Amino acid sequence: MGLIRICLIFLAFALLFAPWPASAAKLFLTTEVYPPYNLQAADGSVQGVYFDQLKIMLEETGTSYEVAVMPWARAIALAATQTMHCVFATARTPEREKLFKWVSPIHTDRNILVARRKADINVSSLQDAKKYRIGTQRGDYTEALLETLGFPLVDVGADFQITLHKLKAGRIDLMPMSESTFKTLPADTFKEVITLTRQQLGLACNKSVPDALIAKLQARLDGLIADGTQQRIFDRYNLVSP
Repeated sequence: MGLIRICLIFLAFALLFAPWPASAAKLFLTTEVYPPYNLQAADGSVQGVYFDQLKIMLEETGTSYEVAVMPWARAIALAATQTMHCVFATARTPEREKLFKWVSPIHTDRNILVARRKADINVSSLQDAKKYRIGTQRGDYTEALLETLGFPLVDVGADFQITLHKLKAGRIDLMPMSESTFKTLPADTFKEVITLTRQQLGLACNKSVPDALIAKLQARLDGLIADGTQQRIFDRYNLVSP
């Protein structure tokens, strides 16, 4: 009995102090297609304003990672619930602050309400906008924001492209989107109506991600900002600067 107990104690200590396997430090990144921020090539690879920064940060810190593109609601749910998962780029709202560990800012964004150019919509305040039907994406921070602001007519779609199609078809009246995304749309088709909010965006990670890794990534992001690399990436995609 004593010998078995001693063996179990030694085994417990061996497991406790054994080095983690390399796979344990691997990050699983999730995101959605959201031009010009996130783009997916024909071969499935991800590029864009956000991932171009993250790729530098991850590779220069020696961090192993995988990237997957999926609907936003699933992407952010995985980061909230699954070990070593992160989602980008996520609006850093007060409601989300304590749900994740953060590396930011990847961007500071102005989110606007957009309408069809031919639509007879004149809005001088957010209160005026509440009489119109507004579409957004499930799980996007604007879904919760519109609810908090008291917008009564909110149509929720699976992703950005579905919501944009609804706007173009006249099935919704307004749609929130980033200023930079709006700049990529045909000027003769859509028009800016009013500013909805300004928001900082970042990499939002599951609480299981080690603090030391978060600190390394944050330090490298701070370096990209300080040496002008982040701004050069913004300029490459004609992004509206903060």
